[in-house]
Amino acid sequence: MKREPSISVIVPVHNGAAFLRMCLDAVAATDYRSYECIVVDDGSTDDSETIAAEFSMPVRIVSIADGPRGPAYARNRGAEVARGEILFFVDADVVLAPGAIRRLAMTFSEQPALAAVFGSYDATPAARGLVSQYRNLLHHFVHQNGNPDASTFWAGCGGIRREIFERLGGFDARNFPRPSIEDIELGYRLKAIGCLILLDKELQATHLKHWTFSSMIRTDVVCRAVPWSRLILQTKNLPDDLNLKLGHRASFVLVALASVFLVMSAVHLEWIGASSAAVLGVVGLNRNLYRFFFRQRGGVFAAGCVALHLLYYLYSGLSYFYVWAENQLSKSATLWPIAAVKSTARSILGVRS
Repeated sequence: MKREPSISVIVPVHNGAAFLRMCLDAVAATDYRSYECIVVDDGSTDDSETIAAEFSMPVRIVSIADGPRGPAYARNRGAEVARGEILFFVDADVVLAPGAIRRLAMTFSEQPALAAVFGSYDATPAARGLVSQYRNLLHHFVHQNGNPDASTFWAGCGGIRREIFERLGGFDARNFPRPSIEDIELGYRLKAIGCLILLDKELQATHLKHWTFSSMIRTDVVCRAVPWSRLILQTKNLPDDLNLKLGHRASFVLVALASVFLVMSAVHLEWIGASSAAVLGVVGLNRNLYRFFFRQRGGVFAAGCVALHLLYYLYSGLSYFYVWAENQLSKSATLWPIAAVKSTARSILGVRS
């Protein structure tokens, strides 16, 4: 009989009183006994800490008085006091499915070579509205169709062996002081040292977050696309997985062409056809996703999701090219003085190029 590993469930929270109780209710409902729950209150000004203190299960509260310092810092603080062999990071606006903690524990127990495991949101997001439903269902679909031999990590519902987490120094709280891609960056470091990361598609949780149109774009661009693009250029690592699959990259190119052709149609109307053809290409590449939206909520919802998804490809791709151009300009600014010095030296010495 395999030994049950001890689990430390770490929940970072900042002003999460609206949903923290539901998150902790799901943790408390587990039938797995070898666990503890650590709530890290990241400078909340609401009743988050009071709510955590109400639970009769063994909840340990870590308070960050000078917060908010961001989820990377908060998770690291939780890990510092954790006693478990496995650190199970769960966002405060996430409700674990029944049996999730036991499933995570058994996965690590049965696969000793695993360094980390993460799951996905389920297909029943709590928040109503087109944007919230689209955003959460998109996450579910992408993870459900990802490579189980994952190329990164997700801390919304993901566990990692504590010894490996400590060896890597935890999340990079210095470079990610706000919610961003701190978990993706940790996943890159895990893969760089040869660690095995599993995307367990049966490890699921309900997301409670409500998205607005503006919060979606701001998060996608500022907190994800721009820093992730910088990470890709820095590490020269562009995995063909999750949001970075070849089909997604091709979709951006087609959306960009469709936008250019649409602008050109103001001068020559015949470019409308080319723009439409490019959009149809995107629909073809993403047909399984759009069918999924249709099956979940019907035709009107799916049509709205297609429009939002086309926009997503456009601003995500433009974010990457913005970072790429910024990187190239930075290199040019570094190299220009060197080139100028060499040119001046040649002139003084009378040496021809």
